Amino acid sequence: MSALAPTIALLKREIVRFLRQRSRVTGALAQPVVFWLLLGGGLNASFQPAGAAAGTSYVQYFFPGTIAMVLLFTAIFATISTVEDRREGFLQGVLVAPIGRWEIVLGQCLGGTVLAVLQGGLCLVIAPFLGIPLTLVSLAATFGIITLIALALTSLGLIIAWRMDSTQGFHAIMNLILLPMWVLSGALFPAAGAPAPLSWLMAINPLTYGLAALRRCLYWADPALAGAVPELRLSVAVTCVFFVVAFAAATVTAERKAL
Repeated sequence: MSALAPTIALLKREIVRFLRQRSRVTGALAQPVVFWLLLGGGLNASFQPAGAAAGTSYVQYFFPGTIAMVLLFTAIFATISTVEDRREGFLQGVLVAPIGRWEIVLGQCLGGTVLAVLQGGLCLVIAPFLGIPLTLVSLAATFGIITLIALALTSLGLIIAWRMDSTQGFHAIMNLILLPMWVLSGALFPAAGAPAPLSWLMAINPLTYGLAALRRCLYWADPALAGAVPELRLSVAVTCVFFVVAFAAATVTAERKAL
């Protein structure tokens, strides 16, 4: 446990910082839910998702994408603290400590993941009201894949955050990379029926498989309701590779970043 003490300390710091900044709850949780209500309510009567199971409303289809957006926003807010810590001098103090930078990255990643899972899990309260039956098995599987997606997105955010020296530059890059990644994950529209260039981009987007796994876990009891999405085993495998590669890249970026 002594070897993990720095990692645990950084994890706890992220949670304490979150509890002291209640506005982050509003930004990471309320905004996606409002977006889901407005967009889902507006398109519910006029849009039938191609490739979705018969009878699936747009509000139901968009629900897993809303959870993914909560995880995405939480990753953005969690990793931006790296830029703030560098500006305030805290990160320099951590970097001169006799610990590996992978421990620092792991602590940051776990802190952001815990917050993302808690906020993403809150959205599951809405699921039964949308006709998505949740069982103990589907809940456990859903939390497992939410954790995996959160780990991958937070690691990806850290790759960018360790390279940035300003919050303005961080937001610009995050909006350029992460938001299009979310849009092309099948959150707003399925790959079936999309133009060929978009369907190709969706096929190589790792978040597509994370969202597909989330859909299959939510509809664990009736897989046909998940629609025409990649199989669960493939989706979980791709998401695992996504996390491992992103975390390794974040660690390498941290090791190369000078004080």
